[in-house]
Amino acid sequence: MMQTCLENIESGRRGSARIASEKDLNDWLPITASRKAKWWYSAFHNVTAMVGAGILGLPYAMSQLGWVAGTFTILASWVITFYSLWQLVELHEVVPGKRFDRYPELGEHAFGPKLGYWLVMPQQMLVQVATDIVYMVTGGKSLMKFVELVAPSFPGTRLTYFILIFAAIHFFLSQTPNFNSLKGVSLLAAVMSISYSMVAFVASTIRGTHEHPQSYGLRSHTTPGRVFDFFNGMGTIAFAFAGHSVVLEIQATIPSTPEVPSKRPMWKGVVVAYVIVAFCYLSVAFAGYWAFGALVEDDVLISLKQPRWLIALANLMVFIHVIGSYQVFAMPVFDMIESFLVQRLHCKPGRLLRLFARSSYVALTAIIGICIPFFGGLLGFFGGLVFSSTSYFIPCIMWLILHKPKRWSFHWIASWVSFTS
Repeated sequence: MMQTCLENIESGRRGSARIASEKDLNDWLPITASRKAKWWYSAFHNVTAMVGAGILGLPYAMSQLGWVAGTFTILASWVITFYSLWQLVELHEVVPGKRFDRYPELGEHAFGPKLGYWLVMPQQMLVQVATDIVYMVTGGKSLMKFVELVAPSFPGTRLTYFILIFAAIHFFLSQTPNFNSLKGVSLLAAVMSISYSMVAFVASTIRGTHEHPQSYGLRSHTTPGRVFDFFNGMGTIAFAFAGHSVVLEIQATIPSTPEVPSKRPMWKGVVVAYVIVAFCYLSVAFAGYWAFGALVEDDVLISLKQPRWLIALANLMVFIHVIGSYQVFAMPVFDMIESFLVQRLHCKPGRLLRLFARSSYVALTAIIGICIPFFGGLLGFFGGLVFSSTSYFIPCIMWLILHKPKRWSFHWIASWVSFTS
């Protein structure tokens, strides 16, 4: 009897020590270190994540799909992802008193500890890393285009050097301690994304009123080419709605109480962000395709050549925006790497660990970006590979598992329609 009591006491001590250790780690990790965000932080974090470089490829996707299919796909994607994002916001605190601060944590709760983690974590990481690689290339290209436009006499420089300049900035920014510390960078990035979207829209509209194609046929004239373009266009649009992979992590930065749960301010910010997303996406996609038709480039700013100063300014805006967007998508990766190094390899949390882990990640994305500088191809490939899963499918499946809505109820129908779409 005494032995059993002693064993129970010791087990309780170990459990308390483990809980305290986990709390100390969460107080240090970038996602959960600060929970002081306001609802408008959610708005501009989501705008930064959503209205990214992918918007510049939407006119190109329209040229691959055509007016009807392209318009339908963008509108349907907006509606479906708006609903699936609402599901994630609601599921953040689906268990009273517990917060699922990271996508894999919610996956573990829905699918089981082992299956859930290995089902969700690799897909989320692929989205984060792939997006950062694309942004590494986009940042370098935008800076190179800006220099070419403002200084035509400047001797030609390889894209590699501009990607390295972009990477050098992130060696410093990556040391930002936590998600909330990025609010200033993210706000500036959100403003830049809206600004260059409006430049693309206005410049395309002006160009279209003076000169636009007589025909808006598809880019490819062969059946295999049209099939390839169809899937590539769908992937490009999926890439444009990739912000779901950071939604739970953004919500984790918002304080939560029984009286005011985090879903209320989070949802307010999401609604504002999605209104902006709808306006920017539709205006850029329609104006760009209307102005250039099947001849539009995979980055609409490349198609626009006049006025030079405005296009140069837009490219500078893209460069500034992807700096912030890269960091928003990198934060969950930093969180995972640092958690692994502390929990599995028993490294001591601190500045040295953060410097090594984050600098290694920035260097890796820069090397891959230099080796694979294909902007349009990356959008379609990564969009079709995993972005549709994390934004369209997984939230609906988890909702069906955790809430078990009645058959033929609104959420049952909506979840199955979103899943099968």
